Amino acid sequence: MEVNADNFFKAAALDKPRVTNKVGSNVTLINVMQIAGLNTLGISIARIDYAPLGQNPPHTHPRATEILTVLEGTLYVGFVTSNQPAPNRNKFLSKVLNKGDVFVFPAGLIHFQFNPNPHKPAVAIAALSSQNPGAITIANAVFGSDPQISDDVLAKAFQVEKNTIDWLQAQFWENNH
Repeated sequence: MEVNADNFFKAAALDKPRVTNKVGSNVTLINVMQIAGLNTLGISIARIDYAPLGQNPPHTHPRATEILTVLEGTLYVGFVTSNQPAPNRNKFLSKVLNKGDVFVFPAGLIHFQFNPNPHKPAVAIAALSSQNPGAITIANAVFGSDPQISDDVLAKAFQVEKNTIDWLQAQFWENNH
């Protein structure tokens, strides 16, 4: 294969707003799948649009650290540390970010972003330390898996009634399967 400039380019229009989904966000990821020249370079980038009161729900990137920069608006962000011995077990770290602020989410840790403004959207750019960072949205993975995880297993894990698990799974299956 002959290498040319197009292997390192994409007219991504990351300066343009995106329509958000039912949780109020839209992630436009540019990784090795969109730009072949990223292969082996260990980086990718994403534009994240947030509707008023929208969120990028709790998720993890199993192969990347993320550094997020707020371009417009305000975001409430946070992550949970990994299962460590007490007293640091599952410590929640959070911050309110304004335009121009930067926050880092360490690789593999569950994190989120939320736009607390009920009237104005927010926009951020995330740089990730992998050509293919992966994303596991926690609720989608747990309640929307195919086939479904047993409601007995989830009820015990979350310490709730099985009918609560059945209701949660139905929310993900109605719209996604």
